Amino acid sequence: MIVHSRPDVLRVLFTLKGSIVKRIALRCLLVTLLAALIVLVERHYPERFSPVSATPFTLLGLSLSIFMSFRNNACYDRWWEGRKAWGRMIIEMRSFVRESTAIADQRLRAELLRSLCGFAHALNAGLRNEDPLSAARPWLAESSAISSHNVCDGILRELGQHCSDLAQRQQISEWRYTLLEQRLVGLSEVQATCERIKGTPLPFPYTLLLHRTIYIFCLLLPFALAEPLGWLAPLFTTIVSYTFFGLDAIGNELEDPFGRDENDLPTDAMVRTIERDVLSALGHEPLPPALVPVDHVLS
Repeated sequence: MIVHSRPDVLRVLFTLKGSIVKRIALRCLLVTLLAALIVLVERHYPERFSPVSATPFTLLGLSLSIFMSFRNNACYDRWWEGRKAWGRMIIEMRSFVRESTAIADQRLRAELLRSLCGFAHALNAGLRNEDPLSAARPWLAESSAISSHNVCDGILRELGQHCSDLAQRQQISEWRYTLLEQRLVGLSEVQATCERIKGTPLPFPYTLLLHRTIYIFCLLLPFALAEPLGWLAPLFTTIVSYTFFGLDAIGNELEDPFGRDENDLPTDAMVRTIERDVLSALGHEPLPPALVPVDHVLS
């Protein structure tokens, strides 16, 4: 995630960190060169150039802008829902840590709380198509028998079983067990929410239609601008293509908010926050440092 202070005029115009320019520069350049070639043909061989009315492009551009705004809103909703899910996970874990103070066996309590860190690492790794078990293993007890099928759910099952055993042995009250179980249910809902976002992309035909229409629009636009604008046509074609290609690329990036792109969610930093909270509750010193932005990027 990009972390910038309030940008000034120069930063708005020239900053590349977090900008979508790097991803669409080649496409914009090709469209600009095409526009320049079309103007050159129109100027030197006017008899071979048939003027094209700009009216269809006005109507198509307006419709395309509306459709793209719908898609980008849907992609941003996915990004924001992912952020709310991770925020809820931090809340549930902090609540579990606080409510676990009723567990008298401090060794078992430490094992349970470290398993929470394992859950966070496993979920983060799974959402990034990495190995969840390898990410969680340093935080799990040696006796833990978590399978690689669904590491996050396996951790929650073990936590739930430990809490149930404590209640049966009357080491915690039924009321306390209910509170702890509610936290585990909340973490399970967070996992399901993130998996739903990760595993359910926007409908492909809808995205494909927008991609094709954007390319067609940007490639044909110079034919309508060449005669009335002359050598200004490549400039305005570049501006239009930058806008449409940029919005399209931003939507693609926000559609999956759990990756390692510059504008994705800083899940590594949130996992570190959970680590610090858990280790602080267990009395560990010094705590691992909180992650900070590196070159304005918080991972």
